Amino acid sequence: MDMTPLSSTILVAGGAGFIGSHLCEALLGQGHAVICVDSFQTGRRENLSALLGHPRFHLVEGDVENLPPFRDRLDQIYNLASPASPPAYQADPVRTMMTNVVGTNNLLALAEQTGARLLQASTSEVYGDPEVYPQPEDYAGHVNCNGPRACYDEGKRAAEALCFDYLRAGRAEVRVARIFNTYGPHMQCDDGRIVSNFICQALSGQPMTIYGNGEQTRSLCYVSDMVDGLIALMEVADTPDGPVNIGNPREFTILELADLIGREAATELSPVFRPLPKDDPRRRRPDIARARALLGWAPRVPLEEGLKKTVPWFAQELRKPLASCGAAAQPAKVPQ
Repeated sequence: MDMTPLSSTILVAGGAGFIGSHLCEALLGQGHAVICVDSFQTGRRENLSALLGHPRFHLVEGDVENLPPFRDRLDQIYNLASPASPPAYQADPVRTMMTNVVGTNNLLALAEQTGARLLQASTSEVYGDPEVYPQPEDYAGHVNCNGPRACYDEGKRAAEALCFDYLRAGRAEVRVARIFNTYGPHMQCDDGRIVSNFICQALSGQPMTIYGNGEQTRSLCYVSDMVDGLIALMEVADTPDGPVNIGNPREFTILELADLIGREAATELSPVFRPLPKDDPRRRRPDIARARALLGWAPRVPLEEGLKKTVPWFAQELRKPLASCGAAAQPAKVPQ
């Protein structure tokens, strides 16, 4: 494995977000200098509270569409700069598209300029509502390019195309991670993700809102496993010639997930059923054979164990003033 030297300077775009903040912490723990760039459109300063003041951590408030100049040497760039939950990316769909296309191009140009290796955080949403199970990287997907989720789905697909165009042209060394559903501390109650919705409803004594019949599935990866997978992909010596799925292949129905969360939150399951939103995927499960072979990576944290770490974190957040957790008692109405 191509281990990055301890003197590396690493830029994390979107570093105040859910996954980005955990990534910043892990990189600092490895001895790197970390520059976090975030517009705080969806990221939170609270996610970085343990890192602010660290001598090797530098926070830059800004967005990737109007990237501030960087004159220092950069060794690596992680691009996680995009709203990732349906309510967030649908709130301003044009900005979501521009973040993923213009912002990614700006970071690729910065990688070309500095010689930094870039990892693009893509998404399982590029598979749309898939017709192949599990989803391997060579599956082209089943995506509605005109639907309400297209700003994100197609934005990420276009960003992948840019990355591989730069790679084929020899302009930048690029790796692309297709991130599947991830959960853990630093999520927001109102972000529309199925885990945060269920946990906040259960802890607030509300019925769990289930869209559709609850038989659709999700495969959920704990955030520490996700961060390990991203770092492994960034550090692997040989550049993969295509994207790499990073996620947990263990599949649960929405009803099974609601039951697990209800038990962990010591709440009797009381579901309320609502119509399934347009283009919501029916099944979501990654084929991680490529990640196992190329990176030697596989998730280690079972869902039951991850929930034991996540539910108490949300319980603590819900005891804080409302502003610290978003609309804590009102989980978003659009699931992921």
